[in-house]
Amino acid sequence: MVDLLIHNLAEIATPVGREPLAGEAQGAVRRIRDAAVLCRDGEIVFAGPAGDLQREHGPLPDAERVDGAGGTLIPGFVDPHTHLPWAGSREEEFSQRLTGATYQEIAAAGGGILSTVRATREASEDELVARMRPRMDLMLRHGTTTAEAKSGYGLNQPDELKQLRAIRRASAGHAVDLVPTLLAAHEVPPEHREDATGRERWVDQIRAEIVPAVAEAGLARFCDVFCEKGVFSAAESERVLAAGVEHGLAPRLHADEFVDSGGAELAARLGAMSADHLMAVSPAGIEALAAAGVTAVLLPGTSFFLMKRHYAPARRLIDAGVPVALATDCNPGSSYTESMPMVVTLAVFQLGLSIEESLVAATINAACCLGLGDRIGSIEPGKRADLVLLDAPNLLHLGYHYGVNPVRAVIKDGAVALAA
Repeated sequence: MVDLLIHNLAEIATPVGREPLAGEAQGAVRRIRDAAVLCRDGEIVFAGPAGDLQREHGPLPDAERVDGAGGTLIPGFVDPHTHLPWAGSREEEFSQRLTGATYQEIAAAGGGILSTVRATREASEDELVARMRPRMDLMLRHGTTTAEAKSGYGLNQPDELKQLRAIRRASAGHAVDLVPTLLAAHEVPPEHREDATGRERWVDQIRAEIVPAVAEAGLARFCDVFCEKGVFSAAESERVLAAGVEHGLAPRLHADEFVDSGGAELAARLGAMSADHLMAVSPAGIEALAAAGVTAVLLPGTSFFLMKRHYAPARRLIDAGVPVALATDCNPGSSYTESMPMVVTLAVFQLGLSIEESLVAATINAACCLGLGDRIGSIEPGKRADLVLLDAPNLLHLGYHYGVNPVRAVIKDGAVALAA
């Protein structure tokens, strides 16, 4: 492979390391002025002052060159919580919320997740792939190079597997790598709501049939549950996640989004890769996450889109020593965005994170909670060359110049995937 040289950079801004950063280290970002990066065979081989590049690697006459034009280079964004494979649309529900209807009221009237379930069941696998690709194109345009993607709109074995196969097919050949998660326990399907035993039968079916089938087909790396009042209790969630662990699927949780459901404590007890949402997490839940080293994936776009005044307690989580990551929660009902820069903006203005803390949350901490911190999430020799060139003279402009897409170019596996 031809070398790729990214030169004429005003700044490189990156976290360092292969482990999640927590507490005071959450804001630890290395900033190198007048910098350059050299990529070879898809990996970073040099990242530092431009003056050192010539001394270490010579003139590099055959290298492909990307002119940084005085911009800032950061690691590719890692989006660790999305629901990409869906069909249908829910703009009418959005309009209802604008007039005062709550998320729970819309769901009780037959909308919400079950509305998307109906549309997704009707869609073919080919249709799901065709719908996902434009979403992934938008992600790439906004600097995302890796994203987690969940099922959860099938709510039966054929359609859950259909979603996961669509994730695998959409990821193949696209610059955005997708990491698949089984979320069959996203809601109780309508056909299991007819009597009091339906919920238990659905949990049993997930454990005994869906999890083993997904694992045998190699369709997911993680198993997730919506642990929330009115959805799945902590006890039900633990049964599903234990089945996942038994079949090699690492646990993740939707936890404590609307009320304290004990989800954070469950995530800590299981050593989950992440506990996500956490708007209603308790002090005991925060303490448990910190002690277990579980990453808190915060989704400020969801609070924003649902017009909530209350956001996850990011400062309390960081002060307690919980590693914090950020994600879009991209989905048609509660956070319809593919933009990680938008999420960073919300993290700064609504969660109270600094620009540096937000960058760490959107790169290395997000990568680590997907089990990828040794490969991506920072700009260091030996890591994969997934990089984003910002049209900005320094990192602070990532929050300072808001409401625009700051991405000028995206490098994926050491090759230009997007150029302005």
